[in-house]
Amino acid sequence: MPPTESPRKTILLAGFVAGCCDITAALVVYGTIVPLAPTRLLQGIAAGLLGRQAAYAGGIKTAALGLVCHFVIALGAAAVYFALTRALLFLNRNLILSAALWGTVVYFFMQYVVLPLSRIGMPRFSLKFTTIGLVIHFFCIGLPIAAITRRARQS
Repeated sequence: MPPTESPRKTILLAGFVAGCCDITAALVVYGTIVPLAPTRLLQGIAAGLLGRQAAYAGGIKTAALGLVCHFVIALGAAAVYFALTRALLFLNRNLILSAALWGTVVYFFMQYVVLPLSRIGMPRFSLKFTTIGLVIHFFCIGLPIAAITRRARQS
């Protein structure tokens, strides 16, 4: 049965929910473990485009840019997943497995493709932060994107 919900609406909703969940988790986790102020965390995202020095010197403007970048990435993750569900039908069958796979793919893509190509560079490996990142990406990226896409395809 073809889906009744529009792909654009599904992708926007999935990206928005995943982006909200992920940034909230990042603010809570990094705010308590490191501790890192919200503005500094968002500037750290903008550093991928601007470099660390320019991002941290830019105040609230670069923090806002970091937030925009974060949501663009979340929308991209939702769009790619949505497209994959059309080609890889098994992604529509098992929500938990699909969420775990997608969260893991997005995490490692960000760590080993996006960050090394950005102005931040290759991050240092940390088992603690890799574990935290994978858990966050399962619950905050993989699960909302897979659930919203699955629901739309079953409509």
